[in-house]
Amino acid sequence: MSVPVENLRKDIRMRDESDPIMSNAWLIVRLLPFFVVIIGIASIFFGLLLFPTWGAEVVPIFVAWVILIPLLAIIGFIVSVILTYKLVKRRNTHFKRQTFLTEDIVTAVKAIAGKKGVDVEVGLSSCERTVREAKAEETEKGAVLWAILSVIIFIADWYVNYFLMKDFYKHERREDGFWEDLSKTLDKLGITFSVPRRTETTPNRSFVLYLILSIITLGLFGIYWLYVLLKDPNEHFKYHRQVEDQILSTLESAAI
Repeated sequence: MSVPVENLRKDIRMRDESDPIMSNAWLIVRLLPFFVVIIGIASIFFGLLLFPTWGAEVVPIFVAWVILIPLLAIIGFIVSVILTYKLVKRRNTHFKRQTFLTEDIVTAVKAIAGKKGVDVEVGLSSCERTVREAKAEETEKGAVLWAILSVIIFIADWYVNYFLMKDFYKHERREDGFWEDLSKTLDKLGITFSVPRRTETTPNRSFVLYLILSIITLGLFGIYWLYVLLKDPNEHFKYHRQVEDQILSTLESAAI
């Protein structure tokens, strides 16, 4: 097996760590503040119902809330930091691995073309340009920094949501162009590589619309916003597994 193909295999083995599928259970983070409000209102209502005179009997309830509210706030703060960190980190690790992957694919195709004596410089130049654009635009974001800022400053949280949505959309469109150029290049080498069709594409979601809906719903729409921030990369990663296995198998056969 050639060195470029072996490097490609290593890139693919990295995906379990770089492309984690995140559970929708993380939505609880956005639901927690609403749970606190609902429980608080319910406690006051039943307190008034059971103890209308607000005597000594309500002291335990009051003390419990004095302890519970700060505790829930601390838990929410910590979990929110962890969530944002994981979202930003997997963006960074996926983009970085994608750079390694595409560079090694180009190198492997060059080796196969040299072996076959076929000039595919024009097709590969388009692929290489896409790789350069990705490296220039998909720069790393500080996961720890943005995780902390997002729970302190509302604007920072909105910005994190913005670049998580937009970066994956642009990344996927750029990636589709790479696969199309690669498929044409392999055709010239007599190698059949049919790019799998995406079952779900990452849409160009409107940040302004999502922001306005979050504000007018007092944060309730933020639950759905988090859902798409989990879902879109998850679907993107699932597609990657399919296309990566196929291109690896194709190049392994051609390199023999």
